[in-house]
Amino acid sequence: MRQTKNLELMVGVFVFLGLASLVLLAFNISNLGNSFSSPSVYSVKAHFDNVGGLRTRAKVTMSGVNVGRVVSVAYDQKISRALVTMEIQSDYPLTTDTQASIYTAGLLGEQYISLEPGAEDEVLRDGDSIYLSQSALVLEEIVGKVLVNLTTK
Repeated sequence: MRQTKNLELMVGVFVFLGLASLVLLAFNISNLGNSFSSPSVYSVKAHFDNVGGLRTRAKVTMSGVNVGRVVSVAYDQKISRALVTMEIQSDYPLTTDTQASIYTAGLLGEQYISLEPGAEDEVLRDGDSIYLSQSALVLEEIVGKVLVNLTTK
Protein backbone atom coordinates (compact mmCIF):
# COMPACT_ATOMS: atom_id res chain seq x y z
CA MET A 1 0.00 0.00 0.00
CA ARG A 2 2.82 2.38 0.93
CA GLN A 3 4.69 1.61 -2.33
CA THR A 4 1.55 2.36 -4.39
CA LYS A 5 1.13 5.79 -2.77
CA ASN A 6 4.78 6.66 -3.43
CA LEU A 7 4.42 5.58 -7.05
CA GLU A 8 1.25 7.68 -7.45
CA LEU A 9 2.97 10.68 -5.89
CA MET A 10 5.96 10.37 -8.22
CA VAL A 11 3.70 10.04 -11.26
CA GLY A 12 1.75 13.11 -10.12
CA VAL A 13 4.95 15.16 -9.72
CA PHE A 14 6.16 13.99 -13.14
CA VAL A 15 2.86 14.98 -14.80
CA PHE A 16 2.88 18.37 -13.04
CA LEU A 17 6.45 19.11 -14.18
CA GLY A 18 5.53 18.09 -17.73
CA LEU A 19 2.53 20.43 -17.79
CA ALA A 20 4.57 23.30 -16.30
CA SER A 21 7.20 22.77 -19.01
CA LEU A 22 4.53 22.92 -21.73
CA VAL A 23 3.16 26.18 -20.32
CA LEU A 24 6.63 27.76 -20.25
CA LEU A 25 7.28 26.57 -23.79
CA ALA A 26 3.98 28.09 -24.96
CA PHE A 27 4.90 31.44 -23.38
CA ASN A 28 8.33 31.44 -25.01
CA ILE A 29 6.99 30.54 -28.44
CA SER A 30 4.30 33.23 -28.33
CA ASN A 31 6.76 35.89 -27.03
CA LEU A 32 4.61 36.40 -23.95
CA GLY A 33 7.45 35.38 -21.67
CA ASN A 34 9.14 38.74 -22.19
CA SER A 35 6.12 40.64 -20.88
CA PHE A 36 6.58 39.31 -17.34
CA SER A 37 9.97 40.93 -16.93
CA SER A 38 9.77 44.64 -17.62
CA PRO A 39 13.20 46.10 -18.36
CA SER A 40 13.19 49.80 -19.06
CA VAL A 41 12.24 50.38 -22.67
CA TYR A 42 11.69 53.27 -25.02
CA SER A 43 9.31 53.49 -27.93
CA VAL A 44 10.26 54.28 -31.54
CA LYS A 45 8.15 54.39 -34.69
CA ALA A 46 8.87 53.61 -38.33
CA HIS A 47 6.83 53.91 -41.53
CA PHE A 48 6.87 51.18 -44.18
CA ASP A 49 5.30 50.90 -47.64
CA ASN A 50 4.46 47.23 -46.99
CA VAL A 51 4.74 45.30 -43.73
CA GLY A 52 3.77 41.94 -45.24
CA GLY A 53 2.75 39.61 -42.40
CA LEU A 54 4.44 41.52 -39.58
CA ARG A 55 2.48 41.12 -36.35
CA THR A 56 2.49 42.62 -32.90
CA ARG A 57 4.96 40.98 -30.49
CA ALA A 58 7.31 40.21 -33.41
CA LYS A 59 10.94 40.47 -32.41
CA VAL A 60 13.17 43.44 -33.17
CA THR A 61 16.85 42.57 -33.64
CA MET A 62 20.23 44.23 -34.11
CA SER A 63 22.99 42.02 -35.53
CA GLY A 64 20.81 38.99 -34.75
CA VAL A 65 20.38 39.92 -31.07
CA ASN A 66 16.83 40.41 -29.79
CA VAL A 67 16.62 44.04 -28.57
CA GLY A 68 12.89 44.66 -28.48
CA ARG A 69 9.48 43.82 -29.87
CA VAL A 70 6.77 45.25 -32.09
CA VAL A 71 4.01 46.88 -30.05
CA SER A 72 1.59 47.82 -32.81
CA VAL A 73 1.11 47.74 -36.56
CA ALA A 74 -1.34 50.33 -37.90
CA TYR A 75 -2.16 52.25 -41.05
CA ASP A 76 -1.33 55.97 -41.05
CA GLN A 77 -3.99 57.63 -43.22
CA LYS A 78 -2.16 60.96 -43.34
CA ILE A 79 0.74 59.59 -45.40
CA SER A 80 -0.84 56.33 -46.66
CA ARG A 81 1.83 54.08 -45.17
CA ALA A 82 2.00 51.45 -42.46
CA LEU A 83 3.11 52.69 -39.04
CA VAL A 84 5.00 50.25 -36.81
CA THR A 85 5.62 51.08 -33.14
CA MET A 86 8.44 49.21 -31.40
CA GLU A 87 9.66 48.97 -27.82
CA ILE A 88 13.45 48.86 -27.59
CA GLN A 89 15.34 47.94 -24.42
CA SER A 90 17.16 50.93 -22.98
CA ASP A 91 20.44 48.99 -23.01
CA TYR A 92 20.49 49.42 -26.81
CA PRO A 93 20.57 53.09 -27.84
CA LEU A 94 19.78 53.76 -31.51
CA THR A 95 21.25 56.61 -33.52
CA THR A 96 19.04 58.97 -35.50
CA ASP A 97 20.20 57.45 -38.80
CA THR A 98 19.23 53.88 -37.86
CA GLN A 99 17.67 51.84 -40.67
CA ALA A 100 14.74 49.47 -40.02
CA SER A 101 14.15 46.54 -42.39
CA ILE A 102 11.52 43.83 -42.35
CA TYR A 103 12.92 40.33 -42.86
CA THR A 104 11.50 36.83 -42.85
CA ALA A 105 13.00 34.09 -40.69
CA GLY A 106 13.55 31.29 -43.19
CA LEU A 107 11.68 30.96 -46.46
CA LEU A 108 8.15 31.02 -45.05
CA GLY A 109 8.82 31.86 -41.39
CA GLU A 110 7.63 34.70 -39.22
CA GLN A 111 8.60 38.26 -40.03
CA TYR A 112 10.68 40.47 -37.77
CA ILE A 113 12.37 43.87 -37.84
CA SER A 114 16.13 44.18 -38.12
CA LEU A 115 17.75 47.45 -37.08
CA GLU A 116 21.06 48.72 -38.42
CA PRO A 117 22.43 51.66 -36.44
CA GLY A 118 24.21 54.41 -38.33
CA ALA A 119 27.16 56.61 -37.51
CA GLU A 120 25.45 59.69 -36.05
CA ASP A 121 26.21 60.77 -32.49
CA GLU A 122 22.64 61.78 -31.63
CA VAL A 123 20.43 58.97 -30.29
CA LEU A 124 16.70 58.37 -30.59
CA ARG A 125 14.53 59.15 -27.58
CA ASP A 126 11.17 57.80 -26.47
CA GLY A 127 8.57 58.56 -29.15
CA ASP A 128 11.05 59.41 -31.94
CA SER A 129 10.81 58.00 -35.45
CA ILE A 130 13.14 56.00 -37.65
CA TYR A 131 13.09 57.60 -41.11
CA LEU A 132 15.12 55.04 -43.06
CA SER A 133 13.05 51.91 -43.67
CA GLN A 134 12.98 48.97 -46.04
CA SER A 135 9.66 47.22 -46.56
CA ALA A 136 9.02 43.51 -46.53
CA LEU A 137 9.60 41.46 -49.64
CA VAL A 138 6.32 39.84 -50.62
CA LEU A 139 6.89 36.36 -52.01
CA GLU A 140 3.84 36.55 -54.28
CA GLU A 141 5.14 39.71 -55.98
CA ILE A 142 8.55 38.13 -56.61
CA VAL A 143 7.00 34.96 -58.06
CA GLY A 144 4.70 37.08 -60.23
CA LYS A 145 7.63 39.06 -61.64
CA VAL A 146 9.58 35.88 -62.39
CA LEU A 147 6.57 34.36 -64.18
CA VAL A 148 6.05 37.52 -66.24
CA ASN A 149 9.72 37.51 -67.24
CA LEU A 150 9.56 33.84 -68.19
CA THR A 151 6.45 34.26 -70.37
CA THR A 152 7.80 37.29 -72.26
CA LYS A 153 10.92 35.44 -73.46
